[in-house]
Amino acid sequence: MANSKRDLFQKRRLRVRNKLRKVNAGRARLSVHRSNKNISVQLIDDVNGVTLAAASTMEKDLAGGKNDVEAATKVGAAIAERAKKAGISEAYFDRGGFLFHGRVKALAEAAREGGLKI
Repeated sequence: MANSKRDLFQKRRLRVRNKLRKVNAGRARLSVHRSNKNISVQLIDDVNGVTLAAASTMEKDLAGGKNDVEAATKVGAAIAERAKKAGISEAYFDRGGFLFHGRVKALAEAAREGGLKI
Protein backbone atom coordinates (compact mmCIF):
# COMPACT_ATOMS: atom_id res chain seq x y z
CA MET A 1 0.00 0.00 0.00
CA ALA A 2 1.27 3.47 -0.88
CA ASN A 3 2.05 5.92 1.87
CA SER A 4 -0.35 8.82 2.29
CA LYS A 5 0.80 12.37 1.74
CA ARG A 6 0.71 12.96 5.51
CA ASP A 7 2.85 9.88 6.21
CA LEU A 8 5.46 11.02 3.71
CA PHE A 9 5.48 14.48 5.29
CA GLN A 10 5.97 12.98 8.77
CA LYS A 11 8.85 10.79 7.55
CA ARG A 12 10.54 13.79 5.94
CA ARG A 13 9.98 15.91 9.08
CA LEU A 14 11.50 13.31 11.38
CA ARG A 15 14.43 12.69 9.03
CA VAL A 16 15.26 16.41 8.96
CA ARG A 17 14.88 16.83 12.73
CA ASN A 18 17.00 13.77 13.58
CA LYS A 19 19.83 14.87 11.28
CA LEU A 20 19.77 18.34 12.81
CA ARG A 21 19.85 17.00 16.38
CA LYS A 22 23.15 15.27 15.65
CA VAL A 23 24.91 18.47 14.58
CA ASN A 24 23.15 21.21 16.56
CA ALA A 25 25.88 21.66 19.22
CA GLY A 26 23.47 23.10 21.81
CA ARG A 27 22.16 25.91 19.61
CA ALA A 28 18.56 27.05 19.51
CA ARG A 29 16.25 25.57 16.87
CA LEU A 30 14.47 27.86 14.40
CA SER A 31 11.35 25.83 13.66
CA VAL A 32 9.06 26.78 10.77
CA HIS A 33 5.43 25.83 10.25
CA ARG A 34 3.68 26.67 7.01
CA SER A 35 -0.03 26.26 6.38
CA ASN A 36 -2.20 27.39 3.49
CA LYS A 37 -3.23 30.54 5.37
CA ASN A 38 -0.24 31.40 7.62
CA ILE A 39 3.44 30.89 8.27
CA SER A 40 4.91 30.88 11.76
CA VAL A 41 8.36 30.44 13.24
CA GLN A 42 9.69 29.76 16.74
CA LEU A 43 13.11 29.84 18.34
CA ILE A 44 13.18 26.84 20.66
CA ASP A 45 15.67 25.82 23.34
CA ASP A 46 15.44 22.02 23.14
CA VAL A 47 17.52 21.47 26.28
CA ASN A 48 15.00 23.25 28.50
CA GLY A 49 11.99 22.76 26.22
CA VAL A 50 11.23 26.49 26.10
CA THR A 51 10.18 28.80 23.27
CA LEU A 52 12.52 31.79 23.32
CA ALA A 53 10.92 33.90 20.58
CA ALA A 54 8.16 33.55 18.00
CA ALA A 55 6.68 35.36 15.02
CA SER A 56 3.74 34.67 12.73
CA THR A 57 1.62 36.17 9.95
CA MET A 58 -1.30 35.91 12.40
CA GLU A 59 0.08 39.02 14.15
CA LYS A 60 -1.59 42.20 12.90
CA ASP A 61 1.67 44.13 12.43
CA LEU A 62 3.23 41.25 10.44
CA ALA A 63 1.39 40.89 7.14
CA GLY A 64 -2.00 40.79 8.87
CA GLY A 65 -3.02 37.33 7.74
CA LYS A 66 -1.46 37.36 4.28
CA ASN A 67 0.52 34.31 3.27
CA ASP A 68 2.95 34.98 0.46
CA VAL A 69 6.70 35.37 0.00
CA GLU A 70 6.52 39.02 1.06
CA ALA A 71 4.75 38.09 4.30
CA ALA A 72 7.30 35.33 4.98
CA THR A 73 10.09 37.88 4.51
CA LYS A 74 8.51 40.16 7.13
CA VAL A 75 8.19 37.24 9.58
CA GLY A 76 11.86 36.29 8.98
CA ALA A 77 13.00 39.84 9.71
CA ALA A 78 10.84 39.95 12.85
CA ILE A 79 12.22 36.69 14.25
CA ALA A 80 15.79 37.91 13.67
CA GLU A 81 15.01 41.10 15.59
CA ARG A 82 13.34 39.18 18.44
CA ALA A 83 16.25 36.73 18.58
CA LYS A 84 18.66 39.64 19.11
CA LYS A 85 16.49 40.91 21.97
CA ALA A 86 16.55 37.41 23.50
CA GLY A 87 20.35 37.32 23.17
CA ILE A 88 20.52 34.67 20.46
CA SER A 89 22.89 35.14 17.55
CA GLU A 90 22.87 31.69 15.96
CA ALA A 91 20.40 28.86 15.53
CA TYR A 92 19.87 25.88 13.30
CA PHE A 93 17.07 25.93 10.75
CA ASP A 94 14.42 23.24 11.16
CA ARG A 95 12.27 23.34 8.04
CA GLY A 96 10.19 20.43 9.29
CA GLY A 97 8.85 18.42 6.39
CA PHE A 98 8.60 21.47 4.15
CA LEU A 99 10.87 21.87 1.14
CA PHE A 100 13.42 24.70 1.29
CA HIS A 101 11.64 26.62 -1.40
CA GLY A 102 9.32 29.61 -1.78
CA ARG A 103 7.99 30.97 1.52
CA VAL A 104 10.23 28.81 3.72
CA LYS A 105 13.33 29.94 1.80
CA ALA A 106 12.24 33.61 1.91
CA LEU A 107 11.79 33.40 5.68
CA ALA A 108 15.26 31.86 6.17
CA GLU A 109 16.97 34.43 3.96
CA ALA A 110 15.23 37.34 5.72
CA ALA A 111 16.33 35.95 9.11
CA ARG A 112 19.92 35.72 7.84
CA GLU A 113 19.79 39.30 6.54
CA GLY A 114 18.45 40.38 9.93
CA GLY A 115 21.62 39.10 11.57
CA LEU A 116 20.61 35.62 12.72
CA LYS A 117 23.31 33.09 11.86
CA ILE A 118 21.65 29.97 10.47
